Amino acid sequence: MEKLFTEQKFDAVIHFAGLKAVGESVAKPLFYYENNIKGTLNILKSMIKHGCNAMVFSSSATVYKPCEEPIDEEKPLGCTNPYGWTKFMIEQILMDTAKANSQLKIELLRYFNPVGAHPSGRIGESPNAIPNNLMPFIQQVAVGRREALTVFGDKYNTADGTGVRDYIHVDDLAEGHICALKDVLKKETGCSVHNLGSEIGRAHV
Repeated sequence: MEKLFTEQKFDAVIHFAGLKAVGESVAKPLFYYENNIKGTLNILKSMIKHGCNAMVFSSSATVYKPCEEPIDEEKPLGCTNPYGWTKFMIEQILMDTAKANSQLKIELLRYFNPVGAHPSGRIGESPNAIPNNLMPFIQQVAVGRREALTVFGDKYNTADGTGVRDYIHVDDLAEGHICALKDVLKKETGCSVHNLGSEIGRAHV
């Protein structure tokens, strides 16, 4: 990271880096805390050292407490797993640093359940191991790589009894990050929070 910053001047950083599997974070919490938080501290320190004062942080809506209502940016925060807490802690670190450093400007983006792939088919998600996300698991069942998909929870008050989730296509997610980048570069200072989503909860994909 130091080498990357010394070779070229950057106006902003879009921070996507981090481990993201909820189940793995429960099994390996120290691995997640060290990787996600320490990695962010290294990026932030390197940015400040080299005069890069703008960041878009790809956070997660898992920082919110579970809620049956549509989630806006004012809903209470609170996590249920180490992965979520790493996002929560990183957000706090960034907000505190932006408050202390008047030159720093940050956009925090929260979202649930990215799905899909680039229309060209050249960029997608096809893990060799057991997928951590729903869509690649469904795809592997569809092409015969796995026998079946297990659905957990069938007694919710929804059309098919499964839980409602908000899915966002990866292209829309990428566009949201570009919009946030354009916005943060216009700012003078401060930290802003934005939710990204379809605003349509679905009980199934």
